Amino acid sequence: MPGLTDIREVRQQTPFGDPSDPYVLGSLEGRKVAFLARHGKGHRILPSELNFRANIHGFKQLGVERIVSISAVGSLKEEHKPLDFVIPDQFFDRTRHRIDTFFGEGIVAHVALADPVCSELAQVVESACKRSGVTGKRGGTYLCMEGPQFSTKAESNVYRSWGMDVIGMTNLQEAKLAREAEICYATVAMVTDYDCWHPHHDSVTVDQIVAVLTKNAENACTVVRETVAAMPKNRSCKCGSALAHAILTQRDMIPAATRQKLALILNKYLEGKSS
Repeated sequence: MPGLTDIREVRQQTPFGDPSDPYVLGSLEGRKVAFLARHGKGHRILPSELNFRANIHGFKQLGVERIVSISAVGSLKEEHKPLDFVIPDQFFDRTRHRIDTFFGEGIVAHVALADPVCSELAQVVESACKRSGVTGKRGGTYLCMEGPQFSTKAESNVYRSWGMDVIGMTNLQEAKLAREAEICYATVAMVTDYDCWHPHHDSVTVDQIVAVLTKNAENACTVVRETVAAMPKNRSCKCGSALAHAILTQRDMIPAATRQKLALILNKYLEGKSS
């Protein structure tokens, strides 16, 4: 990341196990930032193997209030071309084998997820794309599939008939857990190629895909830098109080072990309450 200074790596231990990799901390545009390679250095962790809870909890431990997720995706619409960035405002779940909540083990909470993306953060990202000269399209739906295999043509065409915009394998669980952790979340979905529905999908060469990936990475660095520079100091959205009315379990019925496990997330609502 050009412009990143004061770089250091920190390993986080969480009640949910180890995050994907050490977090890279530093300063960017005068702001403190933290980066995590979700698939680990060298891209060694399958989407279904990701410890989403540990990854998000690690960010919470570091005091992170906003997460901008940079992700490669396939396009489900002709209008979303390779090198376009899509900033979706909705997600659709087609996963099957994933833990995507911090709750359970004696505590029930239901956060609102009608609008899973922080609109304040998405607006900052959209403006950053414009300043960077990158095509950034605000809105649309990210379909999150299980993987690791890509879609069949039948699946791809069904997703298109549903009106989905892009397809990926990671971001929905991150969005759900970020909301539970009261962290703002937005996705920068970098279009790498068209999904297999496209008539020219099979003619795309590896060299072409690598070229797009390389350019997308360069553009992502610029967009992230512009996003960080323009980020408001204080949050005015509702993400920071997502749990205020979400916890349904009677406070004195929450098991002590669960209460301790979720202390970082729950303490501001449970402090002074009997356990």
